[in-house]
Amino acid sequence: MIEITDLRKEFTLSKQQRKELNTTDTKAVAVDGISLTCTPGRVFSLLGPNGAGKTTTLRMMSTVFKPTSGSIKIAGIDAIANPSEARRKIGFLTGSTGLYARLTPHEVIKYFADLYGISNEDFEERSERLYTLLDMHDFKGKRIGKLSTGMKQKVSICRTMIHDPEVVIFDEPTSGLDVITAENIIQLIRDCKTQGKNRHFLESHHE
Repeated sequence: MIEITDLRKEFTLSKQQRKELNTTDTKAVAVDGISLTCTPGRVFSLLGPNGAGKTTTLRMMSTVFKPTSGSIKIAGIDAIANPSEARRKIGFLTGSTGLYARLTPHEVIKYFADLYGISNEDFEERSERLYTLLDMHDFKGKRIGKLSTGMKQKVSICRTMIHDPEVVIFDEPTSGLDVITAENIIQLIRDCKTQGKNRHFLESHHE
């Protein structure tokens, strides 16, 4: 269960930002009083135009940003009071891949698996399943710097899900991808949803 109540996020504007925005306000409100509940085994989407606060909301849920006010509970954990504990329940895909160009997909994914303390046996089983779902076998041993945008996005998704998180948060997972790759990612979400796990998917999309 994901429970968000009266979530609000304000950012302090610098002098340069106030000048660019032609305002005298010292604060900018990115998210104003959003509340929602996500039940297990469901896929939810945040829809809205640029600047609506979708990414900011997802980043607060993933503990990247701390809310100005409001509450966030992830699988019963207070994500504001206990962000480290909440992060172990979350897989978060941002718009920036942040991948290491000189490593291979398999090396990057194994590195993140080790960070989460995943056993070698579990890693082999999970990585094999994800490589198959995302059609990654042909390039899992190639350097990331040589991969296409779509391939890198698949690596990012695999990295996001390797620790088998209860909550998966995707920020525009198919943005900038070709039709075939985008469909593969959508199919991955459908496949995971039908596995019968207590998993939540949250996505953001432009209207």
